[in-house]
Amino acid sequence: MVLLEFAMYPVGKGESLSPYVARSLDIIDRSGLAYQLTPMGTILEGEWDEVMAVVTKCFEAMRADCPRVEVALKVDYRAGDGSRLASKVVAVEERLGRKLATG
Repeated sequence: MVLLEFAMYPVGKGESLSPYVARSLDIIDRSGLAYQLTPMGTILEGEWDEVMAVVTKCFEAMRADCPRVEVALKVDYRAGDGSRLASKVVAVEERLGRKLATG
């Protein structure tokens, strides 16, 4: 199972990039994969081929009218099943004995 965190945005398209980011979130939301949107990026959970296919679709949509695109990508692979998207946060909260601000 892979957790993949990424941020993708065009360069040279002005100060507000939300129209471009929204395109990617539409692709992510329709993918059927578990995800978490954060103010600085998005975290996907799934198998390697699944998460990379979503990132590729987002890139293709962005480059259609953006001649320069930046991508920051971080991947954590761990063998096995299960929802690590939620369980990693829960494990830290249990260790601390309290809920944390997660969104």
